[in-house]
Amino acid sequence: MAILLSLFIGFSFNSHETHAAKKDSNTLKIGMEANYPPYNWTQPTKSNGAVPIDGSNSYANGYDVQIAKIIGKRLHKKVIVEKTQWDGLLPALTSGKIDLIIAGMSPTPERRKAINFSAPYRKSTFVVITNKASKYSNAKKLTDFKGAKLTAQQGTLHYDLIKQLKGAKREPAMRDFSAMRQSLASGTIDGYVAEDIEFESYHNVNPNIIAVNLNKMAGFHVDHDDSVTSIGVKKGNTKLLDEVNATLRTISNKKRDQLMSQAVKEQPKAGNETKKENWLVTTWKQYGGMIMSGIGMTLLLALVGTIVGFFIGLLVGIVRTIPTPTTRGKRWALNFVKWLLSVYVEIFRGTPMMVQAAVIYYGIAQFWHLNLNRTLAALIIVSINTGAYLAEVIRGGIISTPEGQFEAASALGMTHNQRMWHIILPQAIRNCLPSITNEFIVNIKDTSVLSIISVSELFFVGTTIASQSFKFFPTYLMISAIYLILTFTITRIFNFIEKKLEGNKNYNLMANQVQVGTPKDAEANN
Repeated sequence: MAILLSLFIGFSFNSHETHAAKKDSNTLKIGMEANYPPYNWTQPTKSNGAVPIDGSNSYANGYDVQIAKIIGKRLHKKVIVEKTQWDGLLPALTSGKIDLIIAGMSPTPERRKAINFSAPYRKSTFVVITNKASKYSNAKKLTDFKGAKLTAQQGTLHYDLIKQLKGAKREPAMRDFSAMRQSLASGTIDGYVAEDIEFESYHNVNPNIIAVNLNKMAGFHVDHDDSVTSIGVKKGNTKLLDEVNATLRTISNKKRDQLMSQAVKEQPKAGNETKKENWLVTTWKQYGGMIMSGIGMTLLLALVGTIVGFFIGLLVGIVRTIPTPTTRGKRWALNFVKWLLSVYVEIFRGTPMMVQAAVIYYGIAQFWHLNLNRTLAALIIVSINTGAYLAEVIRGGIISTPEGQFEAASALGMTHNQRMWHIILPQAIRNCLPSITNEFIVNIKDTSVLSIISVSELFFVGTTIASQSFKFFPTYLMISAIYLILTFTITRIFNFIEKKLEGNKNYNLMANQVQVGTPKDAEANN
């Protein structure tokens, strides 16, 4: 029942999963963050010409989306967005998960080594975004930023540009602009380097910021390729590259400016709450479907991953505790199998799940040309990761069973399989149940790392909502409360199961019914 419920919840809110995930020659898959307004963002409806996001019931819109729609129209293909984190865009393109990267990406020399780029579709000016009250808001020279704590998005040229601001403290790079906006608002940084359009976008919802133009400062240098944004195309796909360039030549500068102005106007804005409704009610009305989808996906991954991982761990644990055969050939074969299983356990226990997700999801597509469904890949990753941990848990439960249990079973003439099935495993699994419960709870929380392959679980949805509503603290507080409710409920359910498995505490092998019964039972028997 639990599996069926999680499957229903997980997929009922993902109506696009089945159709968009299939290989379709009439579909143009566009990779973008869908979290960088006004270039691209996520919204719950298809208003204003938005296009569906693969694997969710959400839609993407923005300047990049409108450019993609023009290209798709020329190619007679339907545009579908593959919402992907910035670090995953290049692997997604090179592995064939997407057809194009349209995400405000600059064609730097390093990126040109991995992929091809179209002609530029927008030119940018670089600025430092800071608060108006900051002492760095009046900076005129590069050296005026001495002592400023600055950052930029991870994996972008913006972060390298901070080196030109002599004396500035380069803080660790951040994953997206939502994190940088929150850090600036909370005062943990003095500013961040971005493009002028990011200032226009953020200024619409926060008038207390200012942009310091770096391009006008003496000594500041940016190569031409670094100051423009282009569309990424997989190497070798010259036909698609030529078609994209031909389409871009048909879009005039006036049309591009109109598209950007429209995107700035339509981007998500904060402060839409009414006096009658608080933020929580408004958020659930606007993003309730996305949140429920995230909860369902999180439960689906955790539940299926734990169940499948349990059986993997059970099998591995049993094999690793098989007694050594007397026959030389069987002994060598068993030792080899045990060695392979030990390698599996050590690899998946010794590496982070986030790294495993990136390697499996993108690596399989790139080297074996198998385009796994995102949800299927996530289920596989959680299952084999959980199996590695539970293999050691169950092995420990088996070897911790008193030796007398094995001896008594052998004295009764039981085979090894009979001993394991009827005597050892029931006790071992019962003793391992707290650890299995803990692994289930860990899986509920650790599914958040699957955002690296853009699985729309609870944390990924929460990040999207925070970036669209600009209510970072309330959003993450709400997401934390949901996680707590889920883990608390699961803990109580497993505690109930443990108590049921304990049986009658008054059980005594040498006693009769009267001796183990309650006083009322004794009176009744008399």
